[in-house]
Amino acid sequence: MTETFVLTGAAIEGGGTADIVIADGVITDVGAGLSRAGATVIDADGLIALPGLVDLHTHLREPGYEASETILSGSRAAAAGGFTTVFAMPNTSPVADTAGVVEQELALGEAAGYVSVQPIGAVTVGQKGERLAELGAMADSRARVRVFSDDGFCVWDPLIMRRALEYVKAFDGVIAQHAQDPRLTEGAQMNEGSVSAELGLTGWPAVAEESIIARDVLLAEHVGSRLHVCHLSTAGSVDIIRWAKRRGVDVTAEVTPHHLLLTEELARGYDPHFKVNPPLRREEDVLAVREGLADGTIDIVATDHAPHPAEAKACEWPAAANGMVGLESALRVVQLAMVDTGMLGWADVARVMSRTPARIGRRADAGTPLTAGQPASLTLYDPRPRRAFGRDDLHGRSVNSPYLGRELPGEVRWTFHAGTPTVADGALLETPGVRG
Repeated sequence: MTETFVLTGAAIEGGGTADIVIADGVITDVGAGLSRAGATVIDADGLIALPGLVDLHTHLREPGYEASETILSGSRAAAAGGFTTVFAMPNTSPVADTAGVVEQELALGEAAGYVSVQPIGAVTVGQKGERLAELGAMADSRARVRVFSDDGFCVWDPLIMRRALEYVKAFDGVIAQHAQDPRLTEGAQMNEGSVSAELGLTGWPAVAEESIIARDVLLAEHVGSRLHVCHLSTAGSVDIIRWAKRRGVDVTAEVTPHHLLLTEELARGYDPHFKVNPPLRREEDVLAVREGLADGTIDIVATDHAPHPAEAKACEWPAAANGMVGLESALRVVQLAMVDTGMLGWADVARVMSRTPARIGRRADAGTPLTAGQPASLTLYDPRPRRAFGRDDLHGRSVNSPYLGRELPGEVRWTFHAGTPTVADGALLETPGVRG
């Protein structure tokens, strides 16, 4: 039998306070004045109780790129950030384009034990965009894959994209598109505009994202299938998604924390920590994606956690890898960009960082309400502290965070995964049932 916990005085998603009893991996009671003999009592006064966070877009790198991250190290980073479920992108080596690879990833996640690791399958064999991968076999495997993506590459061929959308309808799957026209972004280094011209860096135009999204929402409407747009980053993309939803297209979209906060101006220092794909955009784009998230046009926040070894960032800008780590900082950045600005409440945060990503990924065991009988996967978050984000906050193998030295609000105080604490009093744990 697992340990019993009583969390006292927690603010449920920022609303009224309640006590929460956790036993045998589930929430057994929620109410006032609760106690259990022999239970560990956690004073949650001033803390916000959120359903365990769910990240629909994480790069765990294993198999093949363990120098950057492993499923174990990435799971630890996720738990430290308040996550209890992460969806692992397929750009590994070998690519996760077969039932065997996704089942291997699932088993490694189960062995790590910090979070539920849900593999994402590749859309095309080797992510080469030439022919469909084993979508049905991955869907029928023990991993029960429902999200498919060639993230890192765009499914640029419209016929391949159409066939993929048609195929996944058979098992209620979704295609998650990396919207980037490859011809319009050849050699691109940062957002195309006045800053790229000043710096002499090849630009990544907004239309390269927007044109693919426009094409794909029309394809999804035509075949009646589900489409998800990864890391949306421009004002024009928000407008297209808004238009498509008004038409009734079954499309969802995500924004990353860094696109909610950071702008292309950070490229002026040529610091590769700010090099990412899609690139940091204009201030106008940042404001537009914030508005899109606030009004529901953009459905979720997803980290696009992209770890790299130090040498991939300790070089000149053109040679540096794209990507940022983001699991440990995501909730804090969302507080800064969206909650502290009054654009979202904590119930909205629970929706965009837990419930809706779980629904899009068809994980019925994730993002569940904090009510009796539900799995005890939850996060206790303190929004009051403000301190500089540092290397001690990072628990993965890579340290390519754009927030190092930047003051961020908040702190994850406790994370429970299926009733087992993985973070306690702000510290990542090595606990029974969790391998270190």
